[in-house]
Amino acid sequence: MSAPALPSPSRPGAAAPRPTGLAAVRARLGALARGRSLVIGIPYAWLLLFFAAPFLIILTYSLAEMGTVRPEPLLKVEDEVLTLTLRLQNYLTLLTDDLYFDAYLSSLKYAATATLICLLIGYPMAYFMARAKAAVQPALLMAVMLPFWTSFLLRVYAWKGLLDEGGLIDRALDAAGLGAAMAALGWIETPGTYLYTPFSMVLGMVYTYLPFMVLPLYSTLAKMDLRLLEAAADLGANRFTAFWLVTVPLSRAGILAGSMLVFIPCIGEFVIPELLGGPDSLMIGRVLWSEFFSNNDWTMASTVAVVLILLIVVPLALHSRAQAAQAAHGGRR
Repeated sequence: MSAPALPSPSRPGAAAPRPTGLAAVRARLGALARGRSLVIGIPYAWLLLFFAAPFLIILTYSLAEMGTVRPEPLLKVEDEVLTLTLRLQNYLTLLTDDLYFDAYLSSLKYAATATLICLLIGYPMAYFMARAKAAVQPALLMAVMLPFWTSFLLRVYAWKGLLDEGGLIDRALDAAGLGAAMAALGWIETPGTYLYTPFSMVLGMVYTYLPFMVLPLYSTLAKMDLRLLEAAADLGANRFTAFWLVTVPLSRAGILAGSMLVFIPCIGEFVIPELLGGPDSLMIGRVLWSEFFSNNDWTMASTVAVVLILLIVVPLALHSRAQAAQAAHGGRR
């Protein structure tokens, strides 16, 4: 009777046997976990590097004492004693000085007005683009994005020529007799003076940020199931009722995304108020610039920036939390 065959010794360089059974499942789950961690970790690292770290630096400056050239460090070592000094005077100044309150309020007003006008103009544009023929939609998208091919600064400068006395907009509005009505509404001081007014500032913001409203709305409306409108019509709804009760609620995500993309940059805008708003326009972006470069007060400018960021981030975080809670409550149902 022949002896049983012994297993041959593994040769150097031979491939390791693949895991089977439970070991294979564990290896697969480990690979998926590593890949998922990598995918999630890259955006978090990006936010940490380009948002959290600069914000912490600005927050540190806002609590520091302004030195001759730059803010003093919060932590100091003197005579082998480590001291932490936090200065809250800048935050108290924000609460007591009307200049900063008026600047915040004015920025919120202009940003909200520009966002509302962009929504009123952009929604019909996005609706028309989403309902157009498939062959025409790329051309319409290109027309919306075409202004991005030109420098933002040049486009704002072009409005100065259009709105200046004797310009195209000036002649058109005077010919239509709208100057007196705009003066009565407080948009301009006198008929024929359209530059360096609230009207020119809002017009510049609407023109600049309108594509940021149109594109999210188009993306949402283009994915909508048109059979829902047919079902609403079968149930007796007319076109307006179907639009208001079906299309608008289903496009709420696009409305919210477009509004945030317009409102957030408008509230901190500096170039448009500087070029189209004139010297008397009061926006928080101009106040920041003045504190940094004119007054050389980094700490006060950092305080203004921190409060501005909190005014934007905190409502967004609360809204996101409310949406998550609503989605979880709906899932439990």
